[in-house]
Amino acid sequence: MGQDHSGSEWRKRSPWGVLALVMLSGIALMRNGADVALGPPQPAAAVSLSRATGETFAPIVPLETLPYAPAARVRIPSIKVDTPVMDVGLDQDGWIEAPPPQDPNIAGWYQNGISPGQRGTSVVVGHVDNLSGPAVFYGLGSIRTGQHIEVERFDGRTAVFEVYGVEVFSKENFPGARVYGDTGQAELRVITCGGGYSKAGGYNGNVVVFARMVKIR
Repeated sequence: MGQDHSGSEWRKRSPWGVLALVMLSGIALMRNGADVALGPPQPAAAVSLSRATGETFAPIVPLETLPYAPAARVRIPSIKVDTPVMDVGLDQDGWIEAPPPQDPNIAGWYQNGISPGQRGTSVVVGHVDNLSGPAVFYGLGSIRTGQHIEVERFDGRTAVFEVYGVEVFSKENFPGARVYGDTGQAELRVITCGGGYSKAGGYNGNVVVFARMVKIR
C-alpha cells in the first residue's frame, strides 16, 4: 500500500522531482483488460476539443496552493467513485505503476511527483477493468468539463479540482510534456486505459482527465 504516512516523514519530503521517465512513457496500467462487450466509455469529441483549442476553466479568484501532503482518497461524484488511494512509483520500464489488478477499487497516486493541491501537476491512476470486470475508473471517459474531482489528503485538507478537458492518447505517442507539464497552477491528471482493445495487446491508449484546483476544504 506504499509508505506509512502516520509519522512526520512526509512533511519533510521534497516533491519537486522532474518526471523525466514518466514523460516519455505514459501510464502502464492494465495491458490485458476484461472482455467487456461494449467497452468503457470514451471521451466525447466536444470534451477533447476544450483542451485542443486551448480553452481553460481557471478559477475566478486565484487560490493559494497547499504544502506537500500525500493523497488519501479520491472522489468523483459524476461517476460514483469514492475510493482510497495508495502510493505508486515507476515500474522497470519507466511507466507509472498501477495499483494491484486484483483490487479493482483502489486508485494510485504518483508519490515521487506533486501532491494534490501543490503548484504543479499531480497524477492519479487506476484500472479501467480487470479479468473480473469493470474497475474503479471504468467510467472515466464519460466525465464532462465543469465536473469536480475531490482529493482528500493525509493532512485533513481536500483539494477540489474542476475538469477542463478529457482526451484519449495513444500509448505509442503519449504526449508526456503536455499531460504532466507544470502550468503554474495546482492541477490534477486522472489516467486510466482506453482507446482500442485487443486480447493480444490490451488497450492501446490512455484516457486522461485534465483538471485544475478551484477550491480547498
